[in-house]
Amino acid sequence: MQSIALIDYGSGNLRSAEKALLKASSGMDGARDIVVTADPEVIAAADAVVLPGVGAFAACMGLVEARPGLTEALDEAVRGRGVPFLGICVGMQLLASRGLEFGETKGLDWIAGDVRRIAPQGHGFKVPHMGWNGLEDMADHPLFAGLPPQVPMYFTHSFAFYPSGNEDVMAQVDHGGRFPAAVARGNIAGVQFHPEKSQAAGLRLLANFLEWRP
Repeated sequence: MQSIALIDYGSGNLRSAEKALLKASSGMDGARDIVVTADPEVIAAADAVVLPGVGAFAACMGLVEARPGLTEALDEAVRGRGVPFLGICVGMQLLASRGLEFGETKGLDWIAGDVRRIAPQGHGFKVPHMGWNGLEDMADHPLFAGLPPQVPMYFTHSFAFYPSGNEDVMAQVDHGGRFPAAVARGNIAGVQFHPEKSQAAGLRLLANFLEWRP
């Protein structure tokens, strides 16, 4: 049975994400064990890792670093053993080199780039960016298998991750200007939107993640 570690560090829609992962895995070939955990041993041995996140970059990064052995276990599983990784919302942003929210905070630095406040152009585009938006410029990536162009996903955020290299951007979204909606490098991926709140399309993306073999 495959073990999927859903990281519990005190932030994020854990129950919603857990329910969505369980639903996405139902009926798939091969059983998946969705484990909500902060145990470094469980995470280091997991077959895949999901890092959720809600709130401010600095607060979430502080919570991750405050859990004994958590960053080391994540590094061992994801960068050491190369297991599939999915960051959701702030969980994606933590992949960055640094976050520029309430000062400068160092991120995991798994994908070079900065997290900056979005600055949409036009009075009709509010911050935070909340609601449904279609994904644009979707790359040919396994996470998007079976999803149509412009597929709508649910967003709620004020900051976005801007990777240093365009090759790491897998999809964009337009909210008074374009910014990255999904990133990936090797076995590491992240989405700014919430697949657990994005109904059938979000469940399809999570199912694709569970089947992903980078």
